[in-house]
Amino acid sequence: MAVDYAVIVLYLAGMLAMGWWGMRRATSKSDFLVAGRRLGPVMYSGTMAAIVLGGASTIGGVGLGYQYGLSGAWMVFTIGLGLLGLSVFFSARIARLKVYTVSEMLDLRYGGAAGLISGVVMWAYTLMLAVTSTLAYATIFDVLFGLDRTLAIVLGGAIVVAYSTLGGMWSITLTDMVQFVVKTIGVLLLLLPFALVKAGGFAQLKAQLPSDYFAPLGIGGQTVFTYVLIYSFGMLIGQDIWQRVFTARSDRVARLGGTAAGTYCLVYAVAGAVIGTAAKVLYPHLGSPDDAFATIVKDALPVGVRGLVLAAALSAVMSTSSGALIACATVANNDIWARVRRGVGRRPAEHRGSPEEQSSEGQSPEASAGHDEVRGNRLFILLMGVAVIVIALALNDVVEALTLAYNVLVGGLLVPILGGLLWKRGNAAGALASVVVGGVTVVGLMVALGVLANEPIYYGLLASLVSYVAVSLATRPTDAAVLAAWRERLGPRPAAVAGAPGPAGD
Repeated sequence: MAVDYAVIVLYLAGMLAMGWWGMRRATSKSDFLVAGRRLGPVMYSGTMAAIVLGGASTIGGVGLGYQYGLSGAWMVFTIGLGLLGLSVFFSARIARLKVYTVSEMLDLRYGGAAGLISGVVMWAYTLMLAVTSTLAYATIFDVLFGLDRTLAIVLGGAIVVAYSTLGGMWSITLTDMVQFVVKTIGVLLLLLPFALVKAGGFAQLKAQLPSDYFAPLGIGGQTVFTYVLIYSFGMLIGQDIWQRVFTARSDRVARLGGTAAGTYCLVYAVAGAVIGTAAKVLYPHLGSPDDAFATIVKDALPVGVRGLVLAAALSAVMSTSSGALIACATVANNDIWARVRRGVGRRPAEHRGSPEEQSSEGQSPEASAGHDEVRGNRLFILLMGVAVIVIALALNDVVEALTLAYNVLVGGLLVPILGGLLWKRGNAAGALASVVVGGVTVVGLMVALGVLANEPIYYGLLASLVSYVAVSLATRPTDAAVLAAWRERLGPRPAAVAGAPGPAGD
């Protein structure tokens, strides 16, 4: 394993080096939180694919393939569908808003009434997402070095916190791009063909496994429907995903780069299910489906290649963890702390994304103020990172924590966010009612029926939708001045500007 160890150690050292390099580029709030809104199509699509395909998509996706066969691809497949939907239908408008958080978008659309509550919901979601990603370090470092759980969580978490704190989104973007390349080589180009060949090819898979392993809905139609509600819709509204959309340098990059990333996710989903199906043939009596990835990597791959594939698994976890961490810190600082410090009822002007701020996007208005903002956001990443590590050490059930996070996010925020983008009659009272009723319904049903039950998200979404429509129609419409400012921020669609050239670099 000496060669494999060397590959992993070099990879981890490279992540820290990129964090140090990214620190030199993060000189303004825009640089630190959204990479200066300057990413082109290649880096944008690579980093977007990296953040949505984490440890659950890699280790968990292979585990579902082991348990259910090819239909085990549905979880990751619905993530890809959600990213495609976001990119094709919403990403251009989101990018044009030039904000930093989802709650800022709700402030702009509804006049500032629902921002604090939505910020708390989004903060809880991103915090739990970061925690579940951090827990995955324990599994990977145990396979790599035989470390105990506590040391593995602290070591992996410390590396992610270090490079995220140093350079913010620039460091995370650079490391995610490397992680995207490592995942592509490790999982798609190495592990997939090695696993298939060792298992004897598709003919041998069909000969040794039940027909259910090759049925499109072998995992269950209701399960697929629940995946769509939780993961596809979750992709549409998560702060970790939106914050990547904000890094695009143009509408076109956000749309086309996101479409490429979503398509990549669909391929990755099928690859993971096939690897898991091959593992079922090779190792039919594993103690847990989630052991399938580590087992096939250790037994089926040669020295050196094994280290690269394990680095791919590690990179999958680190990319999701770092993206969730900066999203959690951004929400905590800009949506919660800023309001508490200046008064709950209003967001400070510097966080509203004023047109004046946007006209100078990517430039520090005044050096000391810019450095203060960077230091403040850097401090929040460090604080949230420490909190994530502490919670991860105390938590055992990863699946329940992730399901809780997604259920509260989708049940509370999906309707007011999409309603604000699609229905001009929706107002602040309707949005607030939707967040509260949907969130309370989801949490209440999870307490009554269990965190992993399907019903909480079904009834939570229905309650959220009914509350949003009924309250919006029963109360006064959004102020015309607020809607005018919203439409001005969105600006004209590129196709409507006759003869206008595209943004520089497109």
